[in-house]
Amino acid sequence: MKKNKKLPPPYVTETRDQRFAGTFEVLVPVPGRNKPHRAAGNFASQHAAEGWLHSEDGKEKVAEILEDAEKSQSA
Repeated sequence: MKKNKKLPPPYVTETRDQRFAGTFEVLVPVPGRNKPHRAAGNFASQHAAEGWLHSEDGKEKVAEILEDAEKSQSA
């Protein structure tokens, strides 16, 4: 059976930290790491987090996280 080596896309989820209950965060899966990176701070709504993720700032931050992860893996 073939292994699926493609990473899932960045996603929005409810914050697990109880201090920030009711907020949402953007997580970016990174190769070679079990836990995804947090891309930004907390957002008041899922809609706001998804809006940030699809904005220019969000796309740049996700690309930066993936680039940094790739550099640290090859080093």
